[in-house]
Amino acid sequence: MNRLGTEKSVRTTPEGLLWESSERWVRGRKAYVTVVDSRHPVLVWEPGVPVPLYAFPREEVRFDLLRPAKNPPTGAHTGSTLFYDLEVAGELLENAAWTFPADDLAGHIAFEWLQRTGTGLDHWYEEEEEIFVHPRDPHKRVDAIPSSRHVRVEIDGTLVADTRRPVLLFETGLPTRYYLPREDVRLDLFDPGDHRTGCPYKGTAEYWSWRGEADLPPDIVWSYPDPLPAAAAIKGLLAFYNEAVDLTVDGERLERPVTHFIKPLSPRPAR
Repeated sequence: MNRLGTEKSVRTTPEGLLWESSERWVRGRKAYVTVVDSRHPVLVWEPGVPVPLYAFPREEVRFDLLRPAKNPPTGAHTGSTLFYDLEVAGELLENAAWTFPADDLAGHIAFEWLQRTGTGLDHWYEEEEEIFVHPRDPHKRVDAIPSSRHVRVEIDGTLVADTRRPVLLFETGLPTRYYLPREDVRLDLFDPGDHRTGCPYKGTAEYWSWRGEADLPPDIVWSYPDPLPAAAAIKGLLAFYNEAVDLTVDGERLERPVTHFIKPLSPRPAR
């Protein structure tokens, strides 16, 4: 069996991939069929991609469900040219799996995740807990901490939130998010939408959009009605994209960060 070492240090391949072994028991399913059942997964970070994915020893994958890809993509997944279509429960998923060209990862197969790319396996589990979108990064922390900071949120000069009891969420590599009690937010100025997103650290979020005339993108407010246990402190609270609103904390106006979540917007001129 081709299994990589169990050392926890991150290694680099000549192709620019980062990888390390994981001791978690990981399973992936499609249409209630278990396609992956692995106790020796490997976490892989591709160049320029901020979140990891899993690769699995071939013998821990239902390889009988894979077929050489009929229309393999080009330039995908760090130079890989060996892709597979997945056929399960009468459905064919093109390019659902692939191997990496790195010698370090020879004999390992990676899969697409439905919630992240729109194709691939639709249910993933670490031990007995379902995970979403992508594997959780062992080098990343998510801390939700109650606070007494004074937080004010304005949109186009309109005060839409004012609280002294926020929960601050610190997530490695991202701006601090300020989660606010609903009774301290003018939620009547926003319209609920159908948009939903999943996060492997926090759960499933629901969204609201600004009802006014300011030039704002949709879905700038969100909440986790039933967060995962690690983020239980933000249950039902509301957060705004720092990138699109005017946020003042303890009297200090914060600069709008630039992230991949939302295009930064400049403040409108004072009237």
